[in-house]
Amino acid sequence: MDVVHRLGAVLCAALAAVWLGRAVETRWRERELRRRVRLVLDVVAVDAARRGLQVPGVVRRWAPVAGAVSAGYVVVGGAAGLLVGAVAGGAVWRWLRGRAVSSGADEAAEAVRQLPLAADLLAACIAAGADPVEAARVVGESVGGPVGRGLARGAAQVRLGGEPGVAWRELAALPGAGVLVRLLERAGESGAPAAGPVARIAAECRAERGRRATAVARRAAVAVTAPVGLCFLPAFLVIGVLPVVIGLGDGMLGGR
Repeated sequence: MDVVHRLGAVLCAALAAVWLGRAVETRWRERELRRRVRLVLDVVAVDAARRGLQVPGVVRRWAPVAGAVSAGYVVVGGAAGLLVGAVAGGAVWRWLRGRAVSSGADEAAEAVRQLPLAADLLAACIAAGADPVEAARVVGESVGGPVGRGLARGAAQVRLGGEPGVAWRELAALPGAGVLVRLLERAGESGAPAAGPVARIAAECRAERGRRATAVARRAAVAVTAPVGLCFLPAFLVIGVLPVVIGLGDGMLGGR
């Protein structure tokens, strides 16, 4: 049994060391890649580089789960340790999955907030005489966030000779950005004027955001009505209904 415990401890330590080493290596490679690309081309990293760095992401996703299973087995030991480790690993996996879903929802909400500002800046740059792709790169690097990343990476891929439909795919996946992507594709292929249409897209995004806020406020008002009514119902019964019932009962009993 001691040998099994030692083997589990060694396995847990080795797994932690491998995960830490891969995380450090990934971070270093990412920083080095960005530095080289900015020095040579003055653009942000493209999706081809991201695809080359996806394997450590799998390790980062599953390493906490494996670590929880190993820790449960090492601490408790035996069949009970395996059971505790499995439960702990399942709990860690569910927590990581919930955090990923929450992160995706937060990113979508941030994209909805950023899109009108990015479209306004893009329209201003194009109206000042900038090329649409160059304007998208500058605005993307300035704005940041999901919209900024989509603009900057799409512009980088177009400048490197990528197909517009593939280059702007990340930006097109964001809610409400499909019209802007189609406009950028047309402007890049045919040279059609884009300042006015982009400004109209910004206005439409603001209007849509206002309509969503109004709908949320209305739903909140409807949802609040029932709790408020339940809060005031006892006071209404005590102050308004109960005295009338007592008065009627007293009159009926006094008449007898």
